[in-house]
Amino acid sequence: MSTGTSFCFMLQARVGSTRLPQKMVLPFFKDKTILELIIMKLQQNFPHVPIVLATSALEENDILVEIAKGLDCMVFRGSESDVLQRFIDAADTCHFDQIIRVCADNPFLDVSEMRNLIGFAENNPSFDYISFSINGNPSIKTHFGFWAEYVTLQALKKVSLTTKEAFYHEHVTNYIYGHSNLFQIKLIAANSILEGRSDIRMTLDTAVDFSTLSEIYLKLTERYDDDFGIKEIISFLDENGHYKRIMTNQIVENTK
Repeated sequence: MSTGTSFCFMLQARVGSTRLPQKMVLPFFKDKTILELIIMKLQQNFPHVPIVLATSALEENDILVEIAKGLDCMVFRGSESDVLQRFIDAADTCHFDQIIRVCADNPFLDVSEMRNLIGFAENNPSFDYISFSINGNPSIKTHFGFWAEYVTLQALKKVSLTTKEAFYHEHVTNYIYGHSNLFQIKLIAANSILEGRSDIRMTLDTAVDFSTLSEIYLKLTERYDDDFGIKEIISFLDENGHYKRIMTNQIVENTK
């Protein structure tokens, strides 16, 4: 990615998770939290791209602010419930109009896929929203947890002006990919190894997710150091079917 200031990673995180409170500040790998691991991965692989933590103004999120600032990230604090407005205000305040939205419950972000997303966004500036097509669906609607999504500030402002429905103000990009007639949308091909797969859950919402994924993260790090992505993860899971059985149960219990 270029060093221009219009692009940023915007990390969405808060302490008050409904299904697993405090998941952002629990030690996930050795003494590191998920938030720290994601920020460090982004900084290591995309050192010229600014990172903004977009969290809420609630006092309980002070600890997230400390973590982010300790890693030299920008921080914006806004509405707890209106996440859409939080993103808009964060982008306006920090002067970014092109956002790579990263959910902080995805510690297994795939770097090569992130590069594909960024490269496509840079070369195709006319799109409002860019993500990955996973079995015909936008990647954000899956349980894989390997991807981020690109969205423009202009598109987010259009959503805010178009609908006041609480659901769309909580789920930042849902209105955009659900209304392809109103936005320029592109879903690019994801790693073909995932075609037809529905048994993988690497996103983290529950206590079961946390214990399962932290164990997998440790074992993958022991095997590959920090150099593992989708291919290595799928290979590991196919060798260790008990993890997939746990994941399948969690997918059934947590399908939106």
